[in-house]
Amino acid sequence: MENTEFKDYVNWFEIPVLNINRAVNFYNHIYGFEMEINESGAFSMAFFPAVNGIGGALVMGQGCIPSDVGILIYLNGGNDLNIVANRIEAAGGRLIMPKTLISDDAGYYAIFIDTEGNKLALHSNN
Repeated sequence: MENTEFKDYVNWFEIPVLNINRAVNFYNHIYGFEMEINESGAFSMAFFPAVNGIGGALVMGQGCIPSDVGILIYLNGGNDLNIVANRIEAAGGRLIMPKTLISDDAGYYAIFIDTEGNKLALHSNN
């Protein structure tokens, strides 16, 4: 088997939602940006603004089922994830693990449930 090295192991992510408007409002609130909803056939999507690096979207449609079990996506928490984490409950989500040190080298993480019932995490170096 050929050993292939990659810079990143994630190219794209999609977060399933039941209510695209509610989900967009949640992520707009915690990040302080403006996502736009795009309709494409039976699916609605709202893209996370990514200038460089890995992008992703909120997706509503058949087979898009939010979950609090399974794969855990770590979203960028910026310079200090508490800035984003402190907005979660006001936006309708639940912070289930506050900012916690992983290690001095690895930084910090926090875990939350969004308005759609997805369990996600935030990561920051500080």
